[in-house]
Amino acid sequence: IRQNDLEQLIEVLEQQFLSEQTQVNTLLNREKNFKIEVLDSLVMPKYLDVVSTDNLSLHPELLKYDKLYKSVEQSEILNQKEQKPMIGFGLDYVAVSERPNMSFSDNGKDIVMPMVSLSIPIFNKKYSSKSKQNQLKQEELLFDKQARQNKLMGMLDAAINERVASKISFDTYTRNLEKADNAEQILLKSYESGTINFNDVLDIQELQLKFQMKQVESIKIYYLQTTIINYLGK
Repeated sequence: IRQNDLEQLIEVLEQQFLSEQTQVNTLLNREKNFKIEVLDSLVMPKYLDVVSTDNLSLHPELLKYDKLYKSVEQSEILNQKEQKPMIGFGLDYVAVSERPNMSFSDNGKDIVMPMVSLSIPIFNKKYSSKSKQNQLKQEELLFDKQARQNKLMGMLDAAINERVASKISFDTYTRNLEKADNAEQILLKSYESGTINFNDVLDIQELQLKFQMKQVESIKIYYLQTTIINYLGK
């Protein structure tokens, strides 16, 4: 019965892998059945690398707020220019065809006229309202950026702590597995001598399997958190 349960778990995990493979291929715009090669095994590193949080401010999710802030600044500069009086100079050119049966010195001569224009904004409230909107938009962007930065920092700190915890758990399960292996050797000798029941051997082997699965779970958590750290902190 226990063996059947484990075989069922293997089959479920295989189906979950196919589901994850389909999702990855869809994100990469590939055929859903495209085979993804994965490593046969992952190992827990002996030492954890130090993660710096200094690069978080350069994350693309935060830089986009700086670009939006700059665009509002440019909009306000244009708004300030539009509310000032403007004077323009130019030339107006008129092509004139020569008129028959008429005789005068400028017949058919094109006309060039200098032009001067003056624009004085009258409704200043429109520009003041625009300036207020730009100011509020800038404040909103600063607030949104700070809120997003705080959230990303929280995610990064949580990933760092979770990764450290996974390393601690893995090391603990490793020590427990070593003790279980020693216990198995003692129980096997006792079984050979007929002093214990074989169920005792099965129990310790099941415990070994439990520790091994816990080790695998710890390694999985470690690499999942490493992915988050690489996305946020590097």
